Amino acid sequence: MNALKSLYVTLYMVATMSIAVLAVQMLLATQDYLTWGGVLLVYAPFVLVISSLMIFRNVPRTSARFPVLIVMGLIGVIASLRGYSLGGSATAPVLAVLGLVGFLVYDYWYSSFRNRHSQALEVGKALPGFELTDTRGDTVTSVSLTDKPCVWIFYRGNWCPLCMAQIREIADDYRRLEELGARVALISPQPHRYTRSLARKFDVSFDFLTDDGNRAAEKLGIAHRNGLPAGMQALGYAGDTVLPTVIITAKGGEIIWVHETDNYRVRPEPETYLSVLRKQESLA
Repeated sequence: MNALKSLYVTLYMVATMSIAVLAVQMLLATQDYLTWGGVLLVYAPFVLVISSLMIFRNVPRTSARFPVLIVMGLIGVIASLRGYSLGGSATAPVLAVLGLVGFLVYDYWYSSFRNRHSQALEVGKALPGFELTDTRGDTVTSVSLTDKPCVWIFYRGNWCPLCMAQIREIADDYRRLEELGARVALISPQPHRYTRSLARKFDVSFDFLTDDGNRAAEKLGIAHRNGLPAGMQALGYAGDTVLPTVIITAKGGEIIWVHETDNYRVRPEPETYLSVLRKQESLA
C-alpha cells in the first residue's frame, strides 16, 4: 500500500501541474473563461499551495483536509460543467472531475496514516534504547541523551518542506528550551551528508542525528516502509523513511509525551513542547 501511495503522490503532483498549465493555455486560446476557468480553479490553488510549501519552506503545518481547496474544486467542476452545457469543450469537465477526485484521494488517502500507535512509545515507560550517528560520524546512544529532558523529533528528511519548516520553527524557540534545561534531538534516516548540511544551516545547540538504516525507527515502531515519494531516490534517499513523530522524555528517559500524527501535514507547535516541559519541571 505504501509503495502505491509513493507512486501516486509523484504522478499526482506532476499531472496536477501539467494540467494547470494546459488549462491556462486553453483559457488564453479559447477565451472560454467559464469552462477552462473551472478547470483552472480545480488545479491551480493546490499547485500554488504546494509550490509555496516547496519554495519557501516556512509552513510547518496545514489544515488536515484543506476545506477551502475542496470548495474551490467543487465550484470549478460546476463551472466547467456549465461551460460545457453552453457549448464549451467536452474535455474540460472531464479534467475538472478527475482533478477533484485526485485531490480527494490525496487529501483523505495519501495524507493519512491510519491507526497509528506504537506500543514501544507508551507514556510512563522508558524510551527503548537505540543508536544514532552524530554530525562527526560518531555513534551516539539514546541513553546518553537522557541526561536532561529531551524533545525527540523524528523527521522524514531535508526533502520534506513541512519537516524543514518544523525544524526552523523549533530552532527559533531554542533559547526558551535551553532555559528549561531541555535537549532537542533531530533524527532522520536520510543520508548523513544531509544531516550535516542541516546542522550547518541552523546555528543552535541541538543534536542533529542520523538514524542509519532506519534502525531506531524500526525499534520504536515508527518506520514508514516505502514512504518516500517515487523519484526522490535519485537524490540518494532510501525508499523507507520515518513517520513524523515527536517524543518528550524526562531526565532519565521516561516518556512523558508522544505525538504520532495521523496526517503528515499536521504537526504540534513548539508551545506544546514548552508546556509539557514546564509541567514536568514543576513536578520535579
